[in-house]
Amino acid sequence: MTAPPPPVLHLGGLGFERGAHLLVQRALRALRPGEELGVAGEDPALSVHLRAWCRGHGHRVRAPGPGEGGVREWVVRGRFDLDRWSDAERAGEAGPGRVLARPSPAWGLAARGALVESGGPAGPFDLADREHVWADVAPSLYARAAAEQWDPASAVDWDTPFELPEEIERAVVQVMTYLVENEQAALVVPARLLARIHPHFREVLQLLAVQAADEARHMEVFTRRALLRGGALGTSSAGGRQSLDTLLTEADFSLASFLLSVLGEGSFLNLLGFLERHAPDPITRRITGLARRDEARHVAFGVAHLHHRATLDPAFRARLRAAVERRHDALVDTAGLNQDVFDALVVLAAGEWTPEAVARGYDAVVRLRAEMDEGRQRRLVHLGFPPDEAAELSALHTRNFM
Repeated sequence: MTAPPPPVLHLGGLGFERGAHLLVQRALRALRPGEELGVAGEDPALSVHLRAWCRGHGHRVRAPGPGEGGVREWVVRGRFDLDRWSDAERAGEAGPGRVLARPSPAWGLAARGALVESGGPAGPFDLADREHVWADVAPSLYARAAAEQWDPASAVDWDTPFELPEEIERAVVQVMTYLVENEQAALVVPARLLARIHPHFREVLQLLAVQAADEARHMEVFTRRALLRGGALGTSSAGGRQSLDTLLTEADFSLASFLLSVLGEGSFLNLLGFLERHAPDPITRRITGLARRDEARHVAFGVAHLHHRATLDPAFRARLRAAVERRHDALVDTAGLNQDVFDALVVLAAGEWTPEAVARGYDAVVRLRAEMDEGRQRRLVHLGFPPDEAAELSALHTRNFM
C-alpha cells in the first residue's frame, strides 16, 4: 500500500510576524517525530522566519527537492516539544476539593491543576503545608467576602447633617484614632503572611488579600470620620503600640491568626458593636456597622483554621497557650489601654455630662470588657480548651483589646 503524501500547510500571505507560527504549530501536533510538513505561502520572509522558529522549537527544515514545487520549505518534526513535557507533572487538580497536603515547591507560581514544566524556579513559600494554613470554609468565606465588598464613597453618606457638642466630637475622634492604629496592625499581619503561602492554597491567599483590603478600607473610613469636622487626630499611647507590635513579630501562621483574628479581632467585634450602639451620629454608626461585618469574616476564618488544626493535632493547643502567655509576659509592664480611649468610650456611652450618665457610661464600658472576655472564652472552648483554661487564657489577653 502506498503511503499517503505528507500534508502541506498553505499560509497564503500570512507571515510569522502576524501569527503564522500558530498554524504551523497546530499542524505539527498531528505528526510523529520524523514526519514532514510542507509549508507553502507568499510572504517573502517566510523561509527565514520559519527556519528561525524551527531552530528554537527543535524541528529541522529542508529545502524542497525536484518535483516538490509549490512548497517553500519542508519541516521535519522533532522531539524537543515532546521531551520538554515528558517529565512535567500536574500541580494537583483545580478546585477547592483537590487541595494537596504538601504541594511541591518546584511548582512555584503555577496555577493549581496546571501541567508544570520541570526546571522552573522554586517559589519562596515556606508555608507549604495544608494543615498549617487551610480551613475548609476558606472558599465559601472568600466568595462571601468578594460579594460583600463596599465602597467608602458610596456606602457612607458623608454629607449627612449632624451636630455634636465639642466634647463628644473629641471623644469620637479619639476612638477613631485608636481604631486606625489597630486596623493598620490588622492589615500588616495578613499582608506579611500572604507572601509566604504556597499559591496552591489559592483560596487562603484570596481570602487574606480581601482581609487586607478590608482593613485598608477601615483605615480610610475611620480616618475620614476623625477628620470630618476639621480637627486633629487624638493620642497614641506607647503601651498600645507595643501591644500591637507583639502581633507583628509572631512568625507562625497559626499563632498569628490565633492572636490577631481569634482573640484580637474577636474582641474588636464587641467593640465595634458597642460603638454602633452608642454612636452619637449616623456616620459613626454606619462605618462601625460596616467594619463589624467585615471583621466577623476575619474571625470566622481564624476560628475555622485553628479548629481544623487543633482537631488534627490536639497537642497544638499547648502552643496556643504558650503564645498567649508569651505575649502577656511581654506586655506585663505596659499601661494597657490608652486612658484617653477608655475615657472616650465612657463619654460616648454616657451621651451627656451628668453624674448619672457618666456612671452609666462607665458601667457600659465595664460590661463591654466582660462581653469581650465571654466571647474570647467561647471561642477558646470551641477550639477545645476546657472552660477553666479558656477563662484563664482570656484573662491573660492584652488590656489593649487587640
